Amino acid sequence: MILDDLVAATTKRLVTEKSKLSLAALKAEVSQLPITKSTFAKTLQQPGLHIIGELKQASPSKGQIVTDFPYLQIAKEYALAQVTAISVLTEPDYFKGQLTYLEKVHQVTDLPLLRKDFTIDPYMIYQAKISGASIILLIVAILTDAQLHDYLHLAKDLGLDAIVEVHDAQEIRRALAANAKIIGINNRNLKDFSVDLQHSQQLRQLIPATIPVIAESGLKTPTDVKTVYQAGFNGVLIGESLMRAKNKVQLVQQFQAVI
Repeated sequence: MILDDLVAATTKRLVTEKSKLSLAALKAEVSQLPITKSTFAKTLQQPGLHIIGELKQASPSKGQIVTDFPYLQIAKEYALAQVTAISVLTEPDYFKGQLTYLEKVHQVTDLPLLRKDFTIDPYMIYQAKISGASIILLIVAILTDAQLHDYLHLAKDLGLDAIVEVHDAQEIRRALAANAKIIGINNRNLKDFSVDLQHSQQLRQLIPATIPVIAESGLKTPTDVKTVYQAGFNGVLIGESLMRAKNKVQLVQQFQAVI
């Protein structure tokens, strides 16, 4: 399964990154930062549909999505379109992301930033903090219950929000048991890459209304967005369709108009 390959690649990458900057040194850098608590979770609970615009060049399911990637300009367009947050891919092997993208986007916008990566080590959470993220992604399928619990607590201690990503009912139970404050439902089947919005709508019913839920993957049209909004989702994370759009501000406005 692709998640296994992603975890293997991330594990290998971390060995190199830790050899350049130790966890102790990284913690020391983070300790110099002010701990400003993210307000992203509270924002999601406000009425309306909250859009997370994503910055990515490629994905395992689609391959190369765009060859021209003026990510700072795109981030400014997202801000102009008044998205709620920006997701920045930092995984290099399959998504062609870089941590430096996150650092530089942080310099040009005050919007909440999600570090989109495959978090398997506390080191990556400290990296997210030092690079300007206010949100991290925790994927239940690649974490033990103990890791999920510990990483949520570490994120909270650093003032970060965490989107806990699930794919099925069992993972929802694990996320709720870990006291996840935000849950993301991935519409994509990671075994065959198919997308089923109906499946995610059914999963939404298993999550208490008090917990904000984000629909992830495969949302391409205003009709798709309207479908998940009517199913009770608080937000949507949209990447490919926005990256391919010539007028990103206009497309965001079309998504916003469905409510």
